[in-house]
Amino acid sequence: MKGHGTENDFLVLDDLDGQVELTAELVRALCDRHAGLGADGVLRIVRSQRHPEAAAFAGQAAFFMDYRNADGSVAEMCGNGIRVVMAYLQRAGLVEWEAAVATRGGVKRVQARGDGLVTVHMGQPLTLADRPVVTAAPMPATPAAATVLMPNPHVVVWVDGPEALAALELGSAPVVTPSRADGQNVEFAYRPAQRHVVLRVFERGVGETRSCGTGICAVVVAAATADGIGPDGRSWRVDVPGGTCEVTWQADGDVQLTGPAVLVADISVEDDWLAARTHLQTSAAHS
Repeated sequence: MKGHGTENDFLVLDDLDGQVELTAELVRALCDRHAGLGADGVLRIVRSQRHPEAAAFAGQAAFFMDYRNADGSVAEMCGNGIRVVMAYLQRAGLVEWEAAVATRGGVKRVQARGDGLVTVHMGQPLTLADRPVVTAAPMPATPAAATVLMPNPHVVVWVDGPEALAALELGSAPVVTPSRADGQNVEFAYRPAQRHVVLRVFERGVGETRSCGTGICAVVVAAATADGIGPDGRSWRVDVPGGTCEVTWQADGDVQLTGPAVLVADISVEDDWLAARTHLQTSAAHS
């Protein structure tokens, strides 16, 4: 199935019994925007008891979200993707209005609101002391404002306003010095008003995306911390190229993300295409 959350788009693979070997080659073939189906990543849904990484969570969460970036790499969590997973679980009749979903970043509670919006309890952020220097043309080398694990690693950089944000060349990865060994997402953001941020994001393993759920949360954490507000339970508006989300950093430290989840299409992949593309991707990876 194809779906998106604020235009961060995904392929949803129903593999409840854990029978599909989701290789990096297969993910790259499926996510290829010219010769494949096209997506920022693959959301594989497996019953927790049937996946070795999630079996320990089976008593808390019936389903596991095995998320892969478009390049085949594994990510800890996906804030937009888990909303799409919830929309799929509802459509399939597997849950009603609430679900607990296991991820590599822990168990996340998800609630559908009935108006097309879904709220995810993202958990506690971790703000690090790291302040790497980020360069993205035409912006000069700029120290990051914050590094936040949500649990994906995010580096937040403030820019002067809409013109500076629009001018950034994000066709290639920003240079982050020092860079994390496992890479990082980089958010460039400005603040047009109180409790309102606007951002663009370069996502590791994908490139610039129309939205990034964990990144949206990380930017709010950075802004609230800079303001000395912290987790006060009041909402923030976050605009990304693909739409708008709402974030609330609750007094108990839980970050809640609310945004749309849209199911677009059911897709049947031709066996011959899949075999050929997987072979080509494998050959390219070893060349």
